Amino acid sequence: MNVLRKILFPFAILYGIITSIRNFLFDIGVLKSTSFNIPVIAVGNLSVGGTGKSPQIEYLIRLLQDDYRVATLSRGYKRESEGYILADANASAKTIGDEPFQYFQKFKKAQVAVDTSRKNGIEQLLSQKIKPQLILLDDAYQHRKVKAGFYILLTSYGDLYADDFMLPTGNLRESRSGAARANVVIVTKCPETLSQKEQNQIQSRLKLTNEQELFFTAIAYDDQVYSGKEQLRVTDIAGKEKLLLAGIAKPQPFFAYLQAANDVTMVYPDHHHFTEKDITDIKNKAENKIIITTEKDYVRLKGSILEEQLYYLPIKSAFLNREGDFMKKIKNYVGESTRNS
Repeated sequence: MNVLRKILFPFAILYGIITSIRNFLFDIGVLKSTSFNIPVIAVGNLSVGGTGKSPQIEYLIRLLQDDYRVATLSRGYKRESEGYILADANASAKTIGDEPFQYFQKFKKAQVAVDTSRKNGIEQLLSQKIKPQLILLDDAYQHRKVKAGFYILLTSYGDLYADDFMLPTGNLRESRSGAARANVVIVTKCPETLSQKEQNQIQSRLKLTNEQELFFTAIAYDDQVYSGKEQLRVTDIAGKEKLLLAGIAKPQPFFAYLQAANDVTMVYPDHHHFTEKDITDIKNKAENKIIITTEKDYVRLKGSILEEQLYYLPIKSAFLNREGDFMKKIKNYVGESTRNS
């Protein structure tokens, strides 16, 4: 923790009080939450960024899309548009945001919508002639104007909410007590070798209730990188000089998976909007090398002058154990909620 963050500790206490009062008012019904008569699953975190929400949303889409009409609803962070938008052939990373556009391109069965008001977004989705049968709310754990039927809370292995502080001293958006709203807590970005003993120790630190279940996942990197025209095996390009580019929170594991001794790396802020100057700088630095970036960055850079040498590395969320229990829990909730509706 740097000195400035320590100096701002009184503001962290004030921020914690404000968010706790807000949550209390929602809990007792003074501030109103709206429920909907279809399954709604909210995925989010207590901290700011970097917990792996996108891979988890994609996991849920894969799990459910063959049995239900699935819709995702995000706010569309850093998009150049306003209001409710349902993705169609005219959609781009600029109009709906990079992560929703990524979902839209990958999952043709799913509807992808954005709206800063999740309540309005759900109402718009349900006003369609062909309505979704379930909705996945992306990064909506603090969006309490909608009451989801099921909450999945993510916390990163290297930055557990139990060890964190409120903003601006730490990275928490709300008090650790907010974890009590979760049906399931997932510790993400774990080492694949995480032992059962270590898992038990983390469970003890998180202090979950008897009703909550804890799961552990790792980031599974693809063994190939992809462009608009071809795919290359990671092992085949391991020794080739390349430029690695990331505009995501906590990009170190991405670099570690791909980087060789002579590779060049470039780092930009999370959800960075690449300007023409940025793209020219990347082109000049890459020279004739291939450029490998994250899938989220690729959707923002596709179509630029980099396209001929640009590749992306997909990732997935991989459960360390008990994946069947997680799948059963989600499918039971969706199935029961669908029957009740």
